[in-house]
Amino acid sequence: MLIDEEAQNGQKVIADVLERLCAPESYKVLSHRNNHDIPMPSVEVLRAVMDSLRSVLFPGYFGLAELSLEAMPYHVGATLDTLYRQLSEQILRGMWFRENTCREASEGYCTERAHYLTSRFIQTLPDVRHMLSTDVQAAFNGDPAVDNPGEVIFCYPSIRALTNYRVAHELHKLGVPMIPRIITEIAHSETGIDIHPGAQIGEYFFMDHGTGIVIGETSVIGKNVRIYQGVTLGARSFPLDENGFPIKKIPRHPIVEDDVTIYSGATILGRVTIGRGSEIGGNVWLAHSVPPGSRVLQGKPEQTDFAGGEGI
Repeated sequence: MLIDEEAQNGQKVIADVLERLCAPESYKVLSHRNNHDIPMPSVEVLRAVMDSLRSVLFPGYFGLAELSLEAMPYHVGATLDTLYRQLSEQILRGMWFRENTCREASEGYCTERAHYLTSRFIQTLPDVRHMLSTDVQAAFNGDPAVDNPGEVIFCYPSIRALTNYRVAHELHKLGVPMIPRIITEIAHSETGIDIHPGAQIGEYFFMDHGTGIVIGETSVIGKNVRIYQGVTLGARSFPLDENGFPIKKIPRHPIVEDDVTIYSGATILGRVTIGRGSEIGGNVWLAHSVPPGSRVLQGKPEQTDFAGGEGI
């Protein structure tokens, strides 16, 4: 009898929870219902897309390790063919998920646009590779702990995160919805480095160690910049519209000019400018611009010695 009563109580609990979880007011922000036949983007497929892109951007390091120069065109061509189909499908899914125009346009409009955007993106890959080659060189030049560029490509979270970012940034510039953010968040989960695809980052960028770095959407970073773990390039405040919601897409993150070094734990907030050649010390909190050649450091710590417990 006791077991029967517990089973009945369990059914009542499930029924109560079911009713509460299905109440419309409880899930109106957290649920998604398709009004079309196109599924949502797939994180797993986008991971596979990034794996394919790494094998193209860093041939011989990822994908086919035993890749000869003679086989290069066949390998890259076949990979790009697969990539084109996978990525155009994911872009289409992102468009259906985010854009009302797909529901309002003629049949086939979004499919054609997804293919067009994919083609435009693939055309940027030589430039993406060039930017990444400068990032690898910056890491190799700037870190005495690394013996060769291959070690940087294989091992450094900085390069992994920057590969995802530079790919996502090109998609972002083309106006592709949702997919760029998923790609950078994949790298965020793998490396602890959070770069918004809208940020603008110049050549020879190096994130030493990298964990905990945050680079906001409207950040602008020049050439030959180095930042260390735990650095935040964030927003200081969020202007609100007439309804009390944050106004989006306005410049609100720092501008970091060429040849700047920012050490671990520094926090730089707002649309401020860090002048060329400046050095920002560790754990500095900065919410104002500094001119070129500045050196901003914390105050010196005070040390007090107590003898035999005196003064405690």
